[in-house]
Amino acid sequence: MRDVLFELADRVANGETVGVGTVVATFSSAPRPAGAAMLVTEGGEAIGSVSGGCVEGAVYDLAQAGDDPVLQRYGVSDDDAFAVGLTCGGIIDIYVEKINAETFPQLAEVVETVRAEQPVAVATVVEHPDGIGRRMVVWPDRRAGTLGSARIDDAVTDDARGMLASGRSGVLQYGPDGQRRGEGMSVFVNSFEPPPRMLVFGAIDFAAAMARLGAFLGYRVTVCDARPVFATRTRFPEADEVVVDWPHRYLERESSKLDERTVIAVLTHDPKFDVPLLEVALRLKVGYVGAMGSRRTHEDRLQRLREAGLTESELEALASPIGLDLGARTPEETAVSIAAEIISLRWKGSGRRLVDLGEPIHH
Repeated sequence: MRDVLFELADRVANGETVGVGTVVATFSSAPRPAGAAMLVTEGGEAIGSVSGGCVEGAVYDLAQAGDDPVLQRYGVSDDDAFAVGLTCGGIIDIYVEKINAETFPQLAEVVETVRAEQPVAVATVVEHPDGIGRRMVVWPDRRAGTLGSARIDDAVTDDARGMLASGRSGVLQYGPDGQRRGEGMSVFVNSFEPPPRMLVFGAIDFAAAMARLGAFLGYRVTVCDARPVFATRTRFPEADEVVVDWPHRYLERESSKLDERTVIAVLTHDPKFDVPLLEVALRLKVGYVGAMGSRRTHEDRLQRLREAGLTESELEALASPIGLDLGARTPEETAVSIAAEIISLRWKGSGRRLVDLGEPIHH
């Protein structure tokens, strides 16, 4: 939904009613994750994607068919997948609704929160014996709207905040009146957590390529270097911020703002920058710490870090030499190699060619 949220808000603000199809659950080898969304405008334009092309036509027709929300399941067995259109053989549940200023009065406030890079979750009833479509917006410290009763609202608020804290979107199951051990009501929680951060240290040409790719992947990118002549906005236009400071000092200041989605790429391969920086980085609970350099540089760096007091367990978190073996030569190819390693570790991929694997593509 984040991909189409601002477009949706602009159209609703202009008085338009927009059909929205949202993936709320996936099973087996589904091509898009929960939260992926497609808009169908009053003019018939389709924006976004829910399946990478497999069932967009069916969702498009459903979004134009009527005003009542509907939960639709797409997908069959692998043998019959071509007949239905979901050629991957997976199963996806898509919730289709009409959104305008009346059906989603909190939309503008949700967008304002997302623009401010603050967390917010939207909880929608997608299955219930008394009807679907009720919506509640949940912030860390308040909520707006109702799902039908105080009991339901309290239960979903607690669970939605837990999902928001971990950046997860998905369906929660309750009894019809919010009973935690019941069934009959399904609530889709769409989490809009702030974008993950990518910290790139070393204002070199590889950092410029990494900043471009990081921004493309949805990270909030910071480039940091102690040398003001190199760390300039002109050299790194794709970065969200360019900081002139000693890398370890900047990281110490920012440490409380980082989380397990944060990735740190140390591209300076200069001991006077690398070692103090990695002393800090390898003791943080972040998702990835990688450092550029040859194997000889890596061994020297490890020795310096041991002398600085880091344990073997802490050193095991260091991805160095950085990246996957793609045969990269240019800064852009190297950036792809680093990004591939980050993605592989995040989703526990093997990094091997898919043609050589016999297992499902989407784990």
